[in-house]
Parts: sequence; C-alpha cells; structure tokens
Amino acid sequence: AFRPGLAMSLNNLANRLSDAGQREEALNIAAEAVAIRRELADANPDAFRPYLAASLNNLATILRDAGQRQEALEIAAEAAALYRELADANPDAFRPDLATSLNNLATILRDAGQRQEALKIAGEAATLYRELADANPDAFRPDLAMSLNTLANRLSDAGQREQALTIAAEAATLYRELADANPDAFRPYLATSLNNLATILRDAGQRQEALKIAGEAATLYRELADANPDAFRPDLAMSLNNLATILRDAGQRQEA
Repeated sequence: AFRPGLAMSLNNLANRLSDAGQREEALNIAAEAVAIRRELADANPDAFRPYLAASLNNLATILRDAGQRQEALEIAAEAAALYRELADANPDAFRPDLATSLNNLATILRDAGQRQEALKIAGEAATLYRELADANPDAFRPDLAMSLNTLANRLSDAGQREQALTIAAEAATLYRELADANPDAFRPYLATSLNNLATILRDAGQRQEALKIAGEAATLYRELADANPDAFRPDLAMSLNNLATILRDAGQRQEA
C-alpha cells in the first residue's frame, strides 16, 4: 500500500538534498527511489512505468550534478527510452514528458563530450516542443523557449554558429513575449536567454550586437538582484563577467 508513496517521498527528499548541496546523500536517496519504482514497475508495468521514468530522469540529473557523467548518461538514456515507449503508446499523455527527458539527455550528452549526439537529441526535443506549443501555446511556449536555448547552445558547440544565432534569437524573442505578459515569472528566464544570445553573437563575430544584448541582460539581472539579492546576485555576477568579456572584445578596455 505504501511503497509507491515512499518512492515519491524519497524523490522529493533527493531533490531538496540536491538543492541544499548535499549531493552524495541526494544521490543515495534518489537511487533508493529508483530501486523501489523499478520493483513496482516490474510487478505492474502499466501503473508504474511512468513513475519509474520520472525517477530515472531525476536520478540522472543528480548524478550529473555529482560529476558522475557516464552513469548519468546511462540513466538518462534509459529514462528517454522508457518515455519514448510510453509516448508511442499514448502520445497525448507522454509526449511532454518525452520532450523534457530528451532535453535532459542532450545536456548530459554534452557534458560527456558527445556533441553530435547531444545536438541530434536537442533538435528532437525542440521539434517536439514546437509541435506541443503549436497545439497548446499557453502550456508549452515556456518549454519551447527553454528547449530552443538548449538547442542553440548545442549548435554553437558543434560550430554551427549561424543556425545557433537564429535559434537563440528565437528563444529570446519568445521569452521577451512571455516576460511582457508575466514579468514576475519570466524576467529571470529572459535575462538568461539574453545572456546566452550575447555569447553566441560574440562567437559569431557580431561584437556590437553582442554588447547591446549583454548590456540588456546585465541591466535586467541588476534589477532582479536589487529586488531579491539572495536569489539573483550570482546571476548578476555571471552576467557582468560576460559583459566585461564582450566589452574587451569590442575594444572598450577601460569599461571592461
């Protein structure tokens, strides 16, 4: 009666431990949750395979954060394969989960140095989110923007800078629309997306445009950090560092 509830609770605890920086303990707890859900799914696949897939995705993220890249890759691939089976059988229910899992897998593939495979998987995730957002914009445009940012980075990693620039600009435009409609929810994501776009512009040699976008990102992070220092000062510092690099590249050394 209570093992399913225990597994859910362990998953939640693992995430909170990870948030608190207690990665080894988080890893142990997340692995215990997976073990329980694997047993439940073996006994009752129809009921518990979705929960197993979610728990595997969670474990993969914690493994990645703990620096265990190969193990993270194996677990993330298992989660994506399971979600693919579930989405094939029931697209309406599981395509969003498949897209999330693929996006996670793409990041872990990148961390493991498998750039071409990461690019392929990130492209699949973005395509899937685009289809979902076309059908239900209110629900999936934020996810689409997130996946486009991931895809832009993977394209940049692969040296496809013009395509990366197009996708990063699309992500920033989408986040700008979302932030205009709901500033409290989406201004942080807009700032992150602008920072990402600025870096890709810089890599593409468009220094003045990169400078403009990096300045906007830093201004936005400064406003966020003024309102909530504990949450946004790290992001502000990162953004200022990026702006300083772009200023230097643009020949503005004193300002940098």
